[in-house]
Amino acid sequence: MPNSFSARLDDCRRCGGFLFPANATWTTLTEVRLKDADGGSAGNIDIVLCAYDKAGKVYDFGALEVQAVYISGNVRNLFEHYMEAPAKNSSMDWTTEENYPRPDYLSSSRKRLAPQLIFKGGIINAWSKKTAVALNKSFFSTLPKLPEVAKAEADIAWLIYDVKLPTNPGAHYEMYRERIVYTRFEPALNQITKSRPGKMEDFLRQLQTKVDEKLETPPTNRTLENPFDK
Repeated sequence: MPNSFSARLDDCRRCGGFLFPANATWTTLTEVRLKDADGGSAGNIDIVLCAYDKAGKVYDFGALEVQAVYISGNVRNLFEHYMEAPAKNSSMDWTTEENYPRPDYLSSSRKRLAPQLIFKGGIINAWSKKTAVALNKSFFSTLPKLPEVAKAEADIAWLIYDVKLPTNPGAHYEMYRERIVYTRFEPALNQITKSRPGKMEDFLRQLQTKVDEKLETPPTNRTLENPFDK
């Protein structure tokens, strides 16, 4: 399994360099509730980095969101099959089976990433503070191309991670940061939440097919008695 604890420490170190000057003293807080102007919850921030002075007074902060990915498919059936005979089934190939677990990147971006950027990220950005997002390389590659800027101009730092396969038998997978992409908040949000339109001609053909099917069955016309005719 990837060493997620070490990855989170690396996340924080990278964020500290993005959010604060190099000589800043800072610490981290986890699962901090964020409220909107009406006092309603906008969700919890995964990690808040707080810069403080010699007296311990917080004078700056920024957010780090660790973005997970939805999984589609069925994990339980696979596990139950394995548990029926662990020694025999340890090398089974389940990849061709129906409902084999797979990452659902589309749902992850539309149902998780985009709403978090809109609600939590929108508040952080309105306060002129910065956000970092840590996510998987494969997930990031499914997003629209984001317009990059220099680090000094960025509102968001995208910390992109991948996993190295073990080179020695029995060794653990290793999670590593591949690169960092710096963007402005609004252009990145616009790209992620904007749908890419297909061809209107294809949609018109779909409409025509449905209209043709509907017209093949003539409507049933019923004559109603005049309710005012006594």
